[in-house]
Amino acid sequence: MILIADSGSTKTDWACVPESGGRRIAFTSQGYNPNYISQEEMREDVLRSLPAGFPREKIGGIFFYGAGVTELQYEFIRSTLHTVFPAATEIFVAMDLLAAARALLGSEAGFAAILGTGTNSCLYNGERITQNIDSLGFILGDEGSGGYLGKRLISDFIRGEMPEKARLKAATVLGGSGDELIDRIYTQPFPNRFCAQYSRFIGENLHSDPYFLDLVLDSFRAFFRNIVSRYPHYRTCRFNCVGSVGYAFRDILKIVAEEFGMETGRILQAPMERLIDYHTNRKTTSNP
Repeated sequence: MILIADSGSTKTDWACVPESGGRRIAFTSQGYNPNYISQEEMREDVLRSLPAGFPREKIGGIFFYGAGVTELQYEFIRSTLHTVFPAATEIFVAMDLLAAARALLGSEAGFAAILGTGTNSCLYNGERITQNIDSLGFILGDEGSGGYLGKRLISDFIRGEMPEKARLKAATVLGGSGDELIDRIYTQPFPNRFCAQYSRFIGENLHSDPYFLDLVLDSFRAFFRNIVSRYPHYRTCRFNCVGSVGYAFRDILKIVAEEFGMETGRILQAPMERLIDYHTNRKTTSNP
């Protein structure tokens, strides 16, 4: 049996797939960014998340794709997963961007992006990532992401830079004072998740006040201006994207892509189904 994991900043989607076909087992755990979690914390959370009766001893191969996972953290992930699934003889680890590229493009070359809690993007040659312009993460960048949308909403609210109607609506979900919001972001764990949660509120209010639509448009324009348009000959590629934010705001995303001269390709909410197809048709687990 093989186990596939797509680990974002907020959650990890898992799929256990019998290599000879049969019933899949799917479950969800928290997201695992090696920069913010210890091996023991990750191990305990995976164990807690396993469905009752999960056949740990039958997992022979694992494909783990994670946000924030670079080559420096491959061994961290491998060794942690091996303590949970000791029978696994091969454990493949890569950044979640490769999962996005494989899900969106398979073995074809092209452009792939992630727009979820965070942002990432790349050019892909059908086998590996050939260019990646750094999103700079939650503090310095992540334009177009849920975290970025939430940051903009909170900063506009605190500074009074939104119409009164929008401010009154935002107050119902943001609650506390500006000082309390700033304290929560700067002193508590996972500020990116905290900010990204408000992207749902923004989506629910797209048509209640022009402010919210403009916020999403500005966020995606910043993503294209600062990241996508930096790729050479980007207009010759189709814009392919995976992630909850890109999918939820796909109609707006298509408008902005067109503004920047890109034709839209696939926009997926999550990569798992196409990742399963990719891996059940290929038999390699060696790292790129």
